[in-house]
Amino acid sequence: MGQHGMDPSAPLTGTPSKKTKRKLKYEMRKQLISFVFMIFLTSMAFISIASDAIPATFAIPFILLLAVIQVVLQLYVFMHLNERGNGWTNIMIWTGVLIAILTVATLMLLIGVRKW
Repeated sequence: MGQHGMDPSAPLTGTPSKKTKRKLKYEMRKQLISFVFMIFLTSMAFISIASDAIPATFAIPFILLLAVIQVVLQLYVFMHLNERGNGWTNIMIWTGVLIAILTVATLMLLIGVRKW
């Protein structure tokens, strides 16, 4: 049972207020625009590589840039990291991202990857 003895899986009763409807409509529009933008980023990466539109030396950094933009958008739009109460979650996620970047960069330096 949820708060005040209510079953959280039970459907809501009554009609939502105008403020709630407006907020839900805004959230749906934001998610739809973000979804379309992410499809655009994915298709841009695919088309640019498939058509040889960008030089081979810039291909991997370009794909990584688009991937980073897409990951950040997904975290903030679909995983709701921009909402209040997610402070520690944000800190832990970005600390993990920083550690991953540092680990990959260090391994690249140690192994001697010099393709770029």
